[in-house]
Amino acid sequence: MMTSSIATADNTSSFDRLAQAWQARFTGGLSPASLWLAYLDWLLHLSSSPGNQARLIEQAWRNALQFTEYVLRGADPNARPCTEARSQGSRFADAEWQRWPYNLISQGFLLTEQWWQSATTGIAGVSRHHEEIVSFWARQWLDMVAPSNFLYTNPHVLQATIAEGGANLVRGMSNFLEDWQRTLTHQKSVGAEAFVVSKTVAVTPGKVVYRNQLIELIQYTPTTETVYTEPVLIVPAWIMKYYILDLSPENSLVKYLVDHGHTVFMISWKNPGAEDHDLSLEDYRTLGIMNALEVIAAISPGRRVHAVGYCLGGTLLSIATAAMARDYDERLKSMTLLAAQTDFTEAGEILLFIDESQVTALENLMWEQGYLDATQMAGAFQLLRANDLIWSRLIHEYLLGQRESLNDLMAWNADATRLPYRMHTQYLRSLFLQNDLFEGRYRVDDQATSLTDIRIPIFAVGTVRDHVSPWRSVYKISLLTETDVTFLLTSGGHNAGIVSEPGHPHRSYQCATRRADTPYIDGDTWQRTTPLQEGSWWPTWQAWLAERSSGRGGPPPLGAPQRGYPQLGETPGYYILQT
Repeated sequence: MMTSSIATADNTSSFDRLAQAWQARFTGGLSPASLWLAYLDWLLHLSSSPGNQARLIEQAWRNALQFTEYVLRGADPNARPCTEARSQGSRFADAEWQRWPYNLISQGFLLTEQWWQSATTGIAGVSRHHEEIVSFWARQWLDMVAPSNFLYTNPHVLQATIAEGGANLVRGMSNFLEDWQRTLTHQKSVGAEAFVVSKTVAVTPGKVVYRNQLIELIQYTPTTETVYTEPVLIVPAWIMKYYILDLSPENSLVKYLVDHGHTVFMISWKNPGAEDHDLSLEDYRTLGIMNALEVIAAISPGRRVHAVGYCLGGTLLSIATAAMARDYDERLKSMTLLAAQTDFTEAGEILLFIDESQVTALENLMWEQGYLDATQMAGAFQLLRANDLIWSRLIHEYLLGQRESLNDLMAWNADATRLPYRMHTQYLRSLFLQNDLFEGRYRVDDQATSLTDIRIPIFAVGTVRDHVSPWRSVYKISLLTETDVTFLLTSGGHNAGIVSEPGHPHRSYQCATRRADTPYIDGDTWQRTTPLQEGSWWPTWQAWLAERSSGRGGPPPLGAPQRGYPQLGETPGYYILQT
């Protein structure tokens, strides 16, 4: 009887998960329950706050009177605007928006936007997470109906339509149909065909010297007669393919390091499928970082390693480094984190999509199909920058009929990978929801790990406009390590700030080192007091690596066939070509 009850419960649970997985397919992985809970929390607290209601009514009347006054003198070019655009908004920057009647349209929209910002924030009793969700989705709806998105209320589009006799709209429709067809047939974006892996991107010469069921390890061919003693191991994020760090020859971080005398190894992650359903975060650590270190030890015996982790790869490297420090494993010489978080309490707006309800929805979706598809991840990231990535594209490509030329970074961004069910569930729950790594609860080999065990020097890079790993979150590595930490803050975003080669225009950075025995400085104070330097941050980091190396000598062989690690092929390997 008990066995029958257990079987019934299991069947019920599976049926529920399947139903919720199909629901998540139609909602892009978003949880309707999470959105409704946030909305009801806000609505119920607002409805029981007569003071806030009165404040909003007063603000609406004040806005209406201010707008009426502006309308009456709106044709005056010197008329003072009712309000200014949000700092991140550039949709009304064009001079045409300052002329009648478009100045009235834009000012009416900005006042509405301002009112909804007041209405969705500062309501006592609403949880911070729910407030952020409601405010975020209010902005999304307003961004969708912004006057800049429509033909007759966008002066620039209307003028172009008149001047071209509507030819821009014909081109725009053609662009839309082509994009729609490519989406349905899972083709890459228009222009991506100009960037071919192994032909125009990921072309730095090297050999694949190791392969297992999860990674290929690439060793790059040296270009200098002597190399620094300690090799460099790069652990990229597995959410995208590794060649963000080896794009075109002129902006390849790998090539830059090799040309400056470093022996560079790169992990290339497999693009998992349904058969990899049960790959865990621990598998990524052992099959990825730890196996790579074993291979490097065979090729360069007795050499310690400068380990570098980018984004998710940096978080995984932090886990591996803490576990190695706990176990007195001294194979690492230094650790560099590129836009990588170890604390997830200030992970930015991505937290809008991560709570118990949202994670459960994603879990059910991944459980049903075995992985999280790249397209199912892309929607959330696009919403974080909807004005730039969605509505700006609508205007330029579909209303103006102007195709944006892809560059290598944009082509790479369209070449995403999948995430296996078990690993991504562990990542979201243990790191994002529970913050186990930062709080010392994350377990490796059934023992807790702590970042305080790390004693090797750390170089951490944050980027000013990072929507994925906000720099203040990256900076918090200094809070929980008892070693020298050099923090560098560079201009740009999560990807473009890292791909910041020498000679790139409009690049700047700040950099300072906090010694292990000196007091902690909060991020805002650090930013205010650290001098700004112009140019690329790459030379500063390369000099930091060189300073912590123990001399130079002849380069190691490519692979070590006598130790079981023969050359398996040319770069960029096989896994990077998987779709």
